[in-house]
Amino acid sequence: MSTASSPAAADASYELRFDSMFVAGRGLSFPCDAHGCVDLDRLSERARHNYLYARAVVGREFLTPSVCCCALH
Repeated sequence: MSTASSPAAADASYELRFDSMFVAGRGLSFPCDAHGCVDLDRLSERARHNYLYARAVVGREFLTPSVCCCALH
């Protein structure tokens, strides 16, 4: 079994996006892995607070979050 990753996977990063339910184009996003797991220890205190808030108000202020692939430049 090979553990090598593809070149495309090595050049990609991911973000977990919480889109606003009420204002198109607004929301919050956080760096994550391909499965949507956010490393809380790597977030600033403000980002950690925003992430925990966004999770708490899914369905009331934010839509269910989605994982988006972002190409590195």
